Amino acid sequence: MAASAAIALRQASVGPVNVFYREAGDPRNPTLLLLHGFPSSSHMFRDLIPLLAERYHLVAPDLPGFGFTTAPPRGEFTYSFDQLARVIEQFTDVIGLERYALYVFDYGAPVGFRLAMARPGRVLAIISQNGNAYEEGLGEDWAPIRRYWQEPTRENRDAIRFILTLEGTKWQYVHGERDESRVAPEAYWLDHALLSRPGNDEIQLDLFGDYATNVALYPRFQAYFAEHQPPFLAVWGRHDPFFLPPGAEAYKRDNPNAEVHLLDAGHFALETHAEEIAVFIRRFLGRLPG
Repeated sequence: MAASAAIALRQASVGPVNVFYREAGDPRNPTLLLLHGFPSSSHMFRDLIPLLAERYHLVAPDLPGFGFTTAPPRGEFTYSFDQLARVIEQFTDVIGLERYALYVFDYGAPVGFRLAMARPGRVLAIISQNGNAYEEGLGEDWAPIRRYWQEPTRENRDAIRFILTLEGTKWQYVHGERDESRVAPEAYWLDHALLSRPGNDEIQLDLFGDYATNVALYPRFQAYFAEHQPPFLAVWGRHDPFFLPPGAEAYKRDNPNAEVHLLDAGHFALETHAEEIAVFIRRFLGRLPG
């Protein structure tokens, strides 16, 4: 591996939050800000980063409540998507990111789209890997969480705890993959270990409930795409039970120049298709001016 592909492990203080992040590549090159999703962390980009670091500067933070970012406990810090976006926005200021392309996955999408709406001049392009912004992209597996949105009772909250188990985490990684053995077990075991920290289950349940705010923002996200027409690449695992292929195709409705590729993969497409996704990204970013 070339020296520029080495991944540095760093931390940045953002108010009461200590953001852990992975960084690689020359900062003089175009920057790609990588935002992970549930239940993962910047660890999900471990294979992709070295494939892009020769040409790009890559920064992958862990969101509060995930990975190795430390934040105040629940009750002292609001675990909502608005708050996650504020932390990442401030994080980009702290480390001096003035312009960047976004790579968003799962939870990273509503966080990244909030950043893009707040500061459209800073976002050069958007890459969405199973990061949704359209109702038709929401699969039937959202049903238990939708019930909790509609009736936030203790019973409905407890009914979605199964997603936080090892079995629930592993299923998210392997569902839709033709060969389960291609998915590294340390990925879902690491996620499970971090989800199992005291108090983290309630943080995750808070975020499940707050995801309704993202769906409410879908029209505003779509208006941003239509108005600003950011160069857009959707690279999607077609067997994702949470975010369906129609959600990827829908980006073309508001941004006709959006490029969409559906892969023979599940939700965590990077686990098995990192090299293929890297090729799409290099071609896509290589066409941008400057």
